[in-house]
Order: sequence, then C-alpha cells, then structure tokens
Amino acid sequence: MKILGIGVDIIENKRIEKSIKNRNFIKRIYSPKELKESDNINNKVAFFSKRFAAKEAFSKALGTGFRMNLNFKDIEVINDKMGKPYYVKNKKITKLIQKKYKTKKFNCFLSISDEKKYSTAFAIIQTS
Repeated sequence: MKILGIGVDIIENKRIEKSIKNRNFIKRIYSPKELKESDNINNKVAFFSKRFAAKEAFSKALGTGFRMNLNFKDIEVINDKMGKPYYVKNKKITKLIQKKYKTKKFNCFLSISDEKKYSTAFAIIQTS
C-alpha cells in the first residue's frame, strides 16, 4: 500500500455557526445524506464544522482543492453504525482519484475531532 495524499484542516466553529444560519450555505456544502444525518444531532455546529473540515482535508489530500469540477457536496462524510466517520466513495470521487493517481483500487481514511472553539479533520488516500 502506498499513501497517495494526506490532508488536514482546522476551522473555527464560530465561522460555521454563522454560516449554517444561511440555508443556501447548507444546501451548497452538505449532501442530502449529511443533512438527513444531522437531524439526529443535538450539536449542529460541531456536526457541520467537522464535516466542513473533513471536506477541506479531503480536497487537500487529493491535491486539487476545489477545482476540476470538485464541489463540497461531492465529498460526503457519513458515520457507520459505531459512529466512525468515513468518506463515501461515489462515482465522481472514484473517477477523480483514479485519473489523478492512475490507480484502480484505493481507500480513504478520515479522523475528525472538535473542541469548543475548533474542529479538525485529517484525511489519507492510499492504494489498496
């Protein structure tokens, strides 16, 4: 296995707290699955901040940022039954990674965390 990309991001939660009051922001950044998952969450600021940081970290791991027709909603972060967050491998993300890194098989790893003022995310893309 070879690491193809690593990305990290940190965000001040106040920034997202202000932004999520704007419904257009939420619809532009978060996928329908993420929005549905947020319905069950009490601390919306932490939930959306961690996902925002995760999307930024992924774009950095990919090495493109939000270019090549990559949008925030293309990067989905969902939790498994045990609560572990993960990136959803959709067709667009798969094609971008396969084209950029010339590999068919890959894995994406994500770690997210937050404190009162900040949320952070760490992403790794590697061959499988």
